[in-house]
Amino acid sequence: MKLQRMNRRALTLGALAVSGALALTACGSDETGNGGDSDSTSTAQGSSIECNDAKGQLLADGSSAQKNAIDAWVKQFTAACNGVQINYKGGGSGAGITAFNNGQVAFAGSDSALDSEEIAASKEVCSGGQGIDLPMVGGPIAVSYNVPGVDNLVLDAPTLAKIFDSKIKKWNDSAIAKLNPDADLPDLAIQPFHRSDESGTTDNFTKYLIATTPENWKYEGGKAWQADGGQAANGSSGVAQQVSQTSGAIGYMELSYAEGMGIVAIDTGASEPVKASTDGATKAIADAEVVGTGKDLALDINYKTKAEGAYPITLVTYEIVCDKGNKADTLPATKAFLNYIASEDGQGLLADAGYAPIPDEIIAKVRTTIEGLS
Repeated sequence: MKLQRMNRRALTLGALAVSGALALTACGSDETGNGGDSDSTSTAQGSSIECNDAKGQLLADGSSAQKNAIDAWVKQFTAACNGVQINYKGGGSGAGITAFNNGQVAFAGSDSALDSEEIAASKEVCSGGQGIDLPMVGGPIAVSYNVPGVDNLVLDAPTLAKIFDSKIKKWNDSAIAKLNPDADLPDLAIQPFHRSDESGTTDNFTKYLIATTPENWKYEGGKAWQADGGQAANGSSGVAQQVSQTSGAIGYMELSYAEGMGIVAIDTGASEPVKASTDGATKAIADAEVVGTGKDLALDINYKTKAEGAYPITLVTYEIVCDKGNKADTLPATKAFLNYIASEDGQGLLADAGYAPIPDEIIAKVRTTIEGLS
């Protein structure tokens, strides 16, 4: 099923610059002046949030890619719903899925849909049901670099693959020079950085390389980095920090972490190279297909897209819950929070922080599925 183009709604970036500590803050804070009961419909900064008897603490873990979005959502939700605490750890997609299948969290975030083994394991936790994927956040994986004197850099899939496989080792290599005839490329060693933790960002980045240049990227792919060489850092924030501090560095991360750094434009075969942007991610996700069955809404991204302006290295972050058999004590809060982040207001927070909202056609199905969780 082809997806329609997403609508964007802007919110000030300040609302998204939320520290991780806010994820631990109980709602009903003084900053909103809202002391309403948790079983009412509350309003925070113009957003209508249905609390529906939500109370207690929600523990969650997973994708660091969506951590900035989760922090913003938590701030809004907990300001409206008195008595709910949300702790989203953001330890990476692999950690989130493991915690979910061990029954340690109410929901998990993952930048890769559950595979068959993970679904089978989830049935031990989801009494009478299984884990399902709910697409909630879209966004481009930016390839950021730190090369003194180079303000604009174009790379294609084969060159990227060779860089991250340590086959191209200098920034003035002929393959890079050919793509950047006007750049003053230095005789500087390339320092590629990848994720040290199991990551859906790694999974999606390497899926792009596998799909577009299999002759240059001969690894199987997955959440764990497989190529030799390079340096590792934990989480998207860790990769971003290393790239920003290391001369000659290059790394992959979500666009929201790439602020202030050089961003590679990808030569996709379209008329112009494409930089990571929410608009570009929108165009790529619009070319995706739903491949999940039943209530599962897993998507298949077309990494080979040559559509004008479409940015191909794009991921979708899923919230993972049980379709049946969720923990009774956390289910009301889980449903209330997921309903909010899937709402028009919740999705409207995303664009100005480097994320792409999920298309109307799909987010409507997500809302219906959330209502049916038990």
